[in-house]
Amino acid sequence: MTSLICGSMAYDTLMSFPERFSESILADQLHNINVCFLVPDMRREFGGCAGNIAYNLKLLGGTPLIMATIGIDGAPYLERLAELDISRRYIRTIKTTYTAQAFVTTDKNNNQITAFHPGAMALSHENHIENTANEKIQLAIIAPDGRDGMIQHANDCARLHIPFIFDPGQQLPMFNRDELRHFIELATYVAVNEYEGEMLSQLSGWTTTEIASCVKALIITCAERGATIYQNGEKIDIPCVKATREADPTGCGDAFRAGLIYGLTNNMDMKTCGCLGSLMGAIKIEYSGPQNHKLTSKEIADRFEKAFGYRYLKQ
Repeated sequence: MTSLICGSMAYDTLMSFPERFSESILADQLHNINVCFLVPDMRREFGGCAGNIAYNLKLLGGTPLIMATIGIDGAPYLERLAELDISRRYIRTIKTTYTAQAFVTTDKNNNQITAFHPGAMALSHENHIENTANEKIQLAIIAPDGRDGMIQHANDCARLHIPFIFDPGQQLPMFNRDELRHFIELATYVAVNEYEGEMLSQLSGWTTTEIASCVKALIITCAERGATIYQNGEKIDIPCVKATREADPTGCGDAFRAGLIYGLTNNMDMKTCGCLGSLMGAIKIEYSGPQNHKLTSKEIADRFEKAFGYRYLKQ
């Protein structure tokens, strides 16, 4: 059985500015700004929500099926997926634009200036879930992507009776109240971080309790405080797993969602699903970049047993 991962694929160009932005910007000239930052350190990472979730799900032993759009510069990403044995058959190349990408410059105080180009992501609606009719899809996730694509994929999942997780992420402000309520009513699960959860309540006009009552479970991640899952009128607290070091939080939320998906598609109880997500987030934060951790499924299972005292799946 496969998991359909609908979302963005992107390149992240990460740069380090060794000084402080505030020392290079004149506060009284912000209306006429013209600055240049020398960035001696730069790296390019494979990213995007769909790419990150699929990468982590593959580490766990799952079968991710990515549905996404890339641009004319997407060949290196496709080659990487081939090396990882992750299917590329529902990744569409848009030949008139570039792959979505973020350019992030971080100063010595961890302040960041980011420029994001959506590129091919804006055309995600050119992919159609009905084309996966021959796949045995057990669960889908609608992760941050082009606005029209997210709406279309949610409607298609509902029409085709494919259960899905609604994961709006940073795309939340793109949708109005009625659209968000429609997403929630169609979804099987909703997954957000704490800030997004508050925003979802405000924008939809529904309380956390009301949102949770519409789905099988509402999952809210809370960074170093773990996560909270609302299911059947109950609140399940998920502990945070202590990382050996904290190198980079980029992609931790996607890693959590991969653990959640793996648990749900292997008939684990909701608390175990959340704990596995928590562990995957802790593993990810120990590495720079969203896709540079390389643990085997057995190593992940061993770390889970050490953290929680039981095996989540027979090996």
